[in-house]
Amino acid sequence: MAHSVDSTSTTTAKPSGALHAIPQSRLSGNPGRPDPVSVGTIVWLSSELMFFAALFAGYFTIQSVTNSKAESVETSLWAVKQELLNPAFAFINTFVLVLSSVTCQIGVSKVHGKDHKVSRTGKLWQVGQWGMREWYILTFIMGSFFVSGQVMEYAELIEHGLTVSSDAYGSVFFLATGFHGLHVIGGLVAFLYLLGRTFLTRRWTHELTVSSIVVSYYWHFVDIVWIVLFAVIYGAPLTAMVSGWFG
Repeated sequence: MAHSVDSTSTTTAKPSGALHAIPQSRLSGNPGRPDPVSVGTIVWLSSELMFFAALFAGYFTIQSVTNSKAESVETSLWAVKQELLNPAFAFINTFVLVLSSVTCQIGVSKVHGKDHKVSRTGKLWQVGQWGMREWYILTFIMGSFFVSGQVMEYAELIEHGLTVSSDAYGSVFFLATGFHGLHVIGGLVAFLYLLGRTFLTRRWTHELTVSSIVVSYYWHFVDIVWIVLFAVIYGAPLTAMVSGWFG
């Protein structure tokens, strides 16, 4: 029995400046077909969502159990330990991370389409002339700021006696925020890898476009997860702080 062969996956071409022939699928993709890397990334992020859902479930369960054992809500472990948090600083850190999602999306839009604007065409201060590379570098800086802020917060909390082994609140706080922090660091590594490829490549390909898109998927994912984490962990302390300003 004869078997048909998909010519789009076997055809090769040698673009100007390339050292060797490149499969057509890497240059322009397979029209009409979903990209397997994008689909695989979405499936993987769905599994990561389940992981964080389990962390949230553990957080709420432990909170409910400890609060039920307290004489009052005001004297519960959660209420006492939340007084150690710095919601104003966490809000600023969160704002920077959320803003980095905006810069990330602007960056990926520069290479998503027919015109691939990888690097700036003007001076560095001409933001309107930036390409994907500059926007992704700015995103990387913002993400690094967030991680640095989280490390500073950890140091302050540890100084006040809150650690992963100090009590139930410390355990769930450091587990939830720590695992998220590791995911942010993973995103920063992905940005570095992609930026390195933009300097090494001789020709922008569909494969690189997909890489930039899936990195943006991942970054938006860790941003959304953090927004929910911030609301859960810092929501009550932030509300109390704002009420104190206007109370």
